[in-house]
Amino acid sequence: MRPHEKLDVWKKAIEMVTLVYEITKQFPADERFGLTSQIRRAAVSIPANIAEGAARQTDKEFCQFLAISQGSSSELETELLIAKNLGYIQSDDYEHIYQEINTIARMLVGLSKTVRARLT
Repeated sequence: MRPHEKLDVWKKAIEMVTLVYEITKQFPADERFGLTSQIRRAAVSIPANIAEGAARQTDKEFCQFLAISQGSSSELETELLIAKNLGYIQSDDYEHIYQEINTIARMLVGLSKTVRARLT
């Protein structure tokens, strides 16, 4: 098993990507290369950067990739809000995915603190 596969935040982020893909399937076809693509890339970036960071040689590098994942979670949150405001996402679906993103963001902060503590 690779190191990232043991991380609960990575597992949760993978589940969230699946949810994002399900939600964005219902977006208008003319958004396929716009908002849909951007939202999906931001969502995939979260677990991908966790995995890449976990595979790096140093904790300092790992922290950098966790920070990128955190940034991607903020980007995703913003893009989903825009989609909601445009009427592409129902309020219930938005609230559910918003809670998932916030849980992942909190988990990333906690993991970052743990990894940074090992640096000192």
